[in-house]
Amino acid sequence: MSNLQQFNQTITNPKTQAYLEQVLSSKKNAFVNNIVALVSNNANLQVCEPMSVMFAGLKATALDLPLDPNLGFAYVIPYRNNREGKTEAQFQMGYKGFVQLAIRSGQFKTINVTEVRDGEVAAFDLLTGEMRFAAVENRMSRPVIGYAAFFRLTNGFEKTLYMTKEEVEAHAKKYSQTYSSKNMNVQKNSKWETDFDAMAKKTVVKLLLSKYAPLSVDMINAVSSDQGVLSEKGVRYADNEERDIADAVAEEITEEGNKTPLSMNVDEETGEIKDAAPQPTKDEQKPEAKQRNLPGF
Repeated sequence: MSNLQQFNQTITNPKTQAYLEQVLSSKKNAFVNNIVALVSNNANLQVCEPMSVMFAGLKATALDLPLDPNLGFAYVIPYRNNREGKTEAQFQMGYKGFVQLAIRSGQFKTINVTEVRDGEVAAFDLLTGEMRFAAVENRMSRPVIGYAAFFRLTNGFEKTLYMTKEEVEAHAKKYSQTYSSKNMNVQKNSKWETDFDAMAKKTVVKLLLSKYAPLSVDMINAVSSDQGVLSEKGVRYADNEERDIADAVAEEITEEGNKTPLSMNVDEETGEIKDAAPQPTKDEQKPEAKQRNLPGF
């Protein structure tokens, strides 16, 4: 049986379908079609543990973020778990996803993230930490020297974070095992290697928001799940990415945000879903709860 056939068999398993029906309701069929199409078009995802792919997709669905890699909102990334000798899928936010969640909160008047090119750092106030940038002529022909993110809240509070390209690279090597690996084949599979600018923008906007902005429940979920392998047991960080941030926001995650509406009994050896029984949650007693805020995802 091929890897793709194994994934399709897992996702179409009646017990998996029953689980998805309870979690997604009317969105189930669209989710299954999208996740199958995603895996069918990516040979690297086909070798991942099927359930890890499904849970990563569920996280994106819960946040109402499309998984189309061409859009850049959220991704499902293959990750080799050498300790357990298997390949898993990790959920990964894109910088556009963080911007989208910030806009949805209604607390942001302006938010932006950009690369900064040679000659565009206009001023820096050492005391206040404020920076000014000015675009130069023919800027696209100049080398990138850093990345900046900015937001202004509706109450007037604003903040900027600027990181030089060297600082971003040092961050990537420190926190990304794939990017810092001495194995060139592993390095080439890193999102940092294939799309450095997008990852750099995500890094500065994620750090800025998580440290200085008011965090909605969706934003907390996104920050704490980013770079994680998701399962019925919760989030396990496959990479070392921003563990300090995840720990910092962990205390803010609501009980509803940590529970699953259905307790999945998954066989750890085969990955099969055994008989699953619904577990009562607070959301079941709240008819006004939004469906997209799927508990546990």
